[in-house]
Amino acid sequence: MAKLRGKWEPLVWLLAFAAIAGFGRFMADPGQGTTRERTVRIGYVSWAEGIAMTYLAREILESELGYRVELTMADPAPIFTSLAKSDLDFFPDAWLPLTHSHYMDRYGETLTDLGHNYKGARVGLVVPDYVDVGTIPQLRRESGLFGGRITGIDSGAGIMEATDKAIAEYGLDMSLVSSSGAAMTASLKDAIAAGEPIVVTGWKPHWMFARWKLKFLDDPKNVYGRAENIHTIGRPDVTRDLPEAAAFFRNFFFTDQQIGGLMDTFNRHQDQRAAARAWMEAHRDLVESWLP
Repeated sequence: MAKLRGKWEPLVWLLAFAAIAGFGRFMADPGQGTTRERTVRIGYVSWAEGIAMTYLAREILESELGYRVELTMADPAPIFTSLAKSDLDFFPDAWLPLTHSHYMDRYGETLTDLGHNYKGARVGLVVPDYVDVGTIPQLRRESGLFGGRITGIDSGAGIMEATDKAIAEYGLDMSLVSSSGAAMTASLKDAIAAGEPIVVTGWKPHWMFARWKLKFLDDPKNVYGRAENIHTIGRPDVTRDLPEAAAFFRNFFFTDQQIGGLMDTFNRHQDQRAAARAWMEAHRDLVESWLP
């Protein structure tokens, strides 16, 4: 430093002042392209469609829009609380108007609904489309076709409770067999390969709808409830603070086949980044249409 004294000293001090002022601006004003402004925090639950959509969104936000993305997995309750407190920016897996309605009743006035990214989410009884049964009441006389069995998933799942109720409501002479999600899809795969009838507890979005031709049985008593849409919910003022990311999530939308294919891609890959990149590469036009 001693060598810089003399005619260069004023310039050195001017540059130092400019550097300090610039650093202060960086810390005080996160709206000028700083790291803080370019960070997006996404919450997600451990549901297959939520994992696939969230990891895909991270890949697009990072590679196409230059954001740094932080992911947090939690139950819905702490995610909605964190959104309301602005500790998270986005949650792309809100099932409305039913499943997460109590959170929106509590926080909805302050949160930002960026619209639905998938339309027609539902649960119920599912059969291959070659099975000549179209409604749950028809199972009363056709139970023998399925060996008197409905292949279910984990015994504690909500869809299992709903299926017990359906068996009682429709007077079905059938047993609900608990297994797991993986075992259910394995049984479905084997039955379809053999061209045999099978009825399973199912829901969509799910990758099995992209892989095989399936259909829900009509539920005239509405035991399983009506279809819902999956929305992306943002924190307060997210459109002002993260306009590009918010615009991206407003455009973020999947058809049945697209989201089923996305989930199938994640199901086939061990590495989630690799799965997201593979799907992006195969759906470049769709990804481009989501960009602001």
